[in-house]
Amino acid sequence: MAELTTLESKIGEVIGLAMAAQDATQKVEGLLDDDELKPVLRRMREEAVETEERTTRVAENLDGKKTAILEKAREVKREATEMMSTYLGDDADELDGFEFLTMAEAGETGHWSIVGKLNERAGNRELQEVVEWVKPIQDRHFRDVLEGSLTLAAEEDPNAPA
Repeated sequence: MAELTTLESKIGEVIGLAMAAQDATQKVEGLLDDDELKPVLRRMREEAVETEERTTRVAENLDGKKTAILEKAREVKREATEMMSTYLGDDADELDGFEFLTMAEAGETGHWSIVGKLNERAGNRELQEVVEWVKPIQDRHFRDVLEGSLTLAAEEDPNAPA
């Protein structure tokens, strides 16, 4: 297996997070009673698919590193999936789901910011195009899930037993 640079490893991480986001949005959608929030999750899932595809195309053009980058992506997806199943146990509700997505989207936004910063020195034009495309989407995802979390929290009785 080829040894990855810091940037290549981060590319694997963002691919893995996009893969995990697809599963997470589907899981949380299954927890929802609020039909108004479901289209938000569907759109996020579609954008996560496109993010995975665009970033994988970048990896394909990195001189023999695609296999190692995609292995890193699968490793990150496994770790994120484990975290999700721990956080969203059998008793999880829709607010728990959106709280989890808030954490996950904050992480994705941060990872993409790091990829962008690393690429400032690396100068990969194809990657830069993906960063410029995905960063506003990730920022919106974070805002959307935070808003969803706050909407669901507003519906909760703060004095009810947990």
